Amino acid sequence: MLKRLFPRWRMGLGWPGQCLLCRQWCQGRCCPDCTRRLEGDDRPRCITCGLLLPEGLAGEDDLDAWGPPSASPHFHCGRCLQKPPPLLRCVVALDYAFPWDQCLQALKFRARLEMAPLLAQSLEAALSRAQAPRLALPAATLVLPIPLSAQRLRERGFNQSLEITRHLPGRRQYRVCARTLVRTRHTQRQSELPLAERLANLRRAFAVTRPLDGQHVAIVDDVMTSGATLFEAAAALHRAGAATVQAWVVARTP
Repeated sequence: MLKRLFPRWRMGLGWPGQCLLCRQWCQGRCCPDCTRRLEGDDRPRCITCGLLLPEGLAGEDDLDAWGPPSASPHFHCGRCLQKPPPLLRCVVALDYAFPWDQCLQALKFRARLEMAPLLAQSLEAALSRAQAPRLALPAATLVLPIPLSAQRLRERGFNQSLEITRHLPGRRQYRVCARTLVRTRHTQRQSELPLAERLANLRRAFAVTRPLDGQHVAIVDDVMTSGATLFEAAAALHRAGAATVQAWVVARTP
């Protein structure tokens, strides 16, 4: 417990400490270099699943009109063109690669809760980039972290997606609720399954506890791989009456 509380206590006194990412001495949680890296980049991603796309898919006129590549509505991967997912938009902050994979694993499996504000900072930067001047993206009225099953929550003691959501700087503009979207059953870990079995593993694994008529909902998750978790959650939200569903994701696998 003291080890977990020490970084917050030390920063409150203004003492120098080690950067949580590179371990250099600095003031605050993160050194200036790592803080810049946390802001991510503008590489083009599919706007509905967050998959990285090859460079050069849009001309300069498109970029001038819509802002950064990550905000252009012309970017869709082949899979989403063939079968559009139930997401209006998917905003991704980082690649699931070093050192971000280590940060997420430290938060998720070693209860390093001090990682949550850093990851939220990166996600907030991605959300800011996604708001291009002419992009008609409805503002979220309700933000829901992807829930854990009751068994997984007992094992872990916290929901990593909720911890990240709590630290988003813009949280006053919408309502965060951890009890609207729930898991109806315990499922096998998605990371343990081949791609073909992930959708079946999560089928009807989510439920919504109240009507969402007309709500613009954002769901927050720490890691996205196949998209099965987010797509199934989004489908449940649409069945409950949500007008739109978007996803805010810290890291996406390549």
